[in-house]
Amino acid sequence: MQLNKAAALLSFSVLVAGCSGGGGSSSGGSTPAEPGYQPYACNQEIYDQAKALRIYQVMVESFIDGDLNANYGAGYGSSHHRGDLQGITDSLDYIKNMGMNAIWLTPVFHSSPISGQDEWADRLDATGYFTSDYFSIDPNFGTMAQARELVEQAHARGIYVFFDGVFGHFKSNTGDFPSPQGRVVSANGVAQAGTGREAVYPNDLDFFKEVAAYWVKELKIDGWRLDQAYQVPTGAWGEIRKSVEDASKSVTYTMNGEQVNPLGYMVGEVWKGEAEIAAQAYGSAAQPGLCSSFDFPMRYRLVQALGVEESGHRSAAVSTLQEGYATQAAYPTHALPNGFLTNHDLVRFGDLLQRGKIANPGEDRYADLHKAAYSFLAAYTGPITLYYGDEIGDEVVGFSDRVACESDNGAGAKAGLCDDHVSRSSAKVEGLPSGEDGALFAADAKQTAIRDYIRDLMAMRAAHPALYAGTRASVNHGQSGKVYVDRKQAGSEVVLFLLNITGDPVTVELEGTNVGSNGNLKDLMSAEEIALLSGYHSIPVEPYSARFMLVTAPTL
Repeated sequence: MQLNKAAALLSFSVLVAGCSGGGGSSSGGSTPAEPGYQPYACNQEIYDQAKALRIYQVMVESFIDGDLNANYGAGYGSSHHRGDLQGITDSLDYIKNMGMNAIWLTPVFHSSPISGQDEWADRLDATGYFTSDYFSIDPNFGTMAQARELVEQAHARGIYVFFDGVFGHFKSNTGDFPSPQGRVVSANGVAQAGTGREAVYPNDLDFFKEVAAYWVKELKIDGWRLDQAYQVPTGAWGEIRKSVEDASKSVTYTMNGEQVNPLGYMVGEVWKGEAEIAAQAYGSAAQPGLCSSFDFPMRYRLVQALGVEESGHRSAAVSTLQEGYATQAAYPTHALPNGFLTNHDLVRFGDLLQRGKIANPGEDRYADLHKAAYSFLAAYTGPITLYYGDEIGDEVVGFSDRVACESDNGAGAKAGLCDDHVSRSSAKVEGLPSGEDGALFAADAKQTAIRDYIRDLMAMRAAHPALYAGTRASVNHGQSGKVYVDRKQAGSEVVLFLLNITGDPVTVELEGTNVGSNGNLKDLMSAEEIALLSGYHSIPVEPYSARFMLVTAPTL
């Protein structure tokens, strides 16, 4: 979401900076069922499939302007504010060629103006995060027919589609828009963001169960990203999840030549530490809430290790990445974290590199660090999400330092330069009109190098289940202060992932018996083979780069 998250960002930064490793104090497994809600277990088949997701996130109003008749013209961030559904449809071939197999759209439902609302409410409407009518498409984004065409065209390309569900708050005029079954939201929720109210549970549960199932049946979407999931009781999430899964079973479409049901995947946003994510997203073993949630603790450690986080904190150590995985011990066994680097509420990685005075656009190090960050995500067990523009190392030109948006009378917000929305910049999609002038975008050599590398990463990840579905074990070695090494295994496939977080070339010596190798290693990106000599593999790793080594003769 936005607005109140700016304060959350600073407090979360302090929390993460103060961590020295380890997970939270509770697994959530001993918490009793939440009274008043029916418990539902996670569907293992859905979430096993979800591990293979490579999601491309689109901020709709900031993306591509494909329809001159559908424009907001206002919003948060520095974009043209003319993005629409047609622009996303026009970009599907690009997204597929990037190796992504899913898209997440920020909310596309109608936000109807309230008489006399100010410009800040107009900007908020453009984000979609305070919906009036949950059962219609916002005309500033397009039509129901265009939404249907988008989903159908995505499915025809083997791409899943996820909508953004805001089920914990809504615009104060939402009660004027009953559901198809005649339900309305509560009128007594706590006021939020000037023109909104929080939902009241369990009163609003049936309304949002209807919303969640409606779009699965109507457009055959594949599930939901869930904004500020902590506003909804975990027991209610279990019931909403069940309604989505039941709706998915009732309809089919054709993908990759097969008749399939919509996936039914749901992923929550709880922008907090691991203990809160465990309690407010995943729930308990007795009563699972959501089965997947974004991995904010890992995200902060990833940017600390390779750049800086928004507060400027840096922790360029292999142990920082290890701590990120250690936080997952706080989660119950049904939890499936979703790895990511950037989203619409965070500062782009390219701007963080400049904020930390680590690298600037056009420099080799700038491109290398983007490649390194996405290499780490390519080796992440579970779904991953890429924010539009990251694939070319995008940045907001002239922005890197924090703007004091809380004390500048709105100047920074109007310019789109506050940390919590600065990354909502105009999309740059090869060959499509981008930016204010609508010129066709053509990536330069550095942008192309990042994009092509990430495309190859995604293809490699798709081909090797050990990367997206494998068990992970940290590997001890003599360069543990400089190079991160994991052993990933799924079935008989074993892949070693090495990431050099330093600016110097490093050679890592790995004992064959320690990593379960009795033959050559094969680099999955370059096809180079490294022999087992005197019981050891000697693996050179270039500065700020990664290697993915297939164990051709695994013994463990």
